Amino acid sequence: MDVLAPLLVIVVLAAVVWLVSAPLRGDWAAAHSEREEAEVEGLRAAKEAKYREIRELELDFRMGKLSDDDFRGLDRQLRAEAVEILRRLDAAGAGEQAAPRP
Repeated sequence: MDVLAPLLVIVVLAAVVWLVSAPLRGDWAAAHSEREEAEVEGLRAAKEAKYREIRELELDFRMGKLSDDDFRGLDRQLRAEAVEILRRLDAAGAGEQAAPRP
């Protein structure tokens, strides 16, 4: 009987702590989810901006503003950055698919 009383107190105390902290645990999960959504939206915006940069680079090349070597170097760099953004989106679980070449 001497062991049962402290054990019962510990179990009741653990249950009370669990119940009282439940709202705090729920808020953390919601805040974490909102942060992930904000990150995904930022990555989507970065993806669209990168695609826009690639299209503008191609337009500048067609208009004769860039040499072949300059175009190839910049195009390679911008596309590598776009691929990295797509990888980060995929890792974030956004399920983004690679868009056709702009």
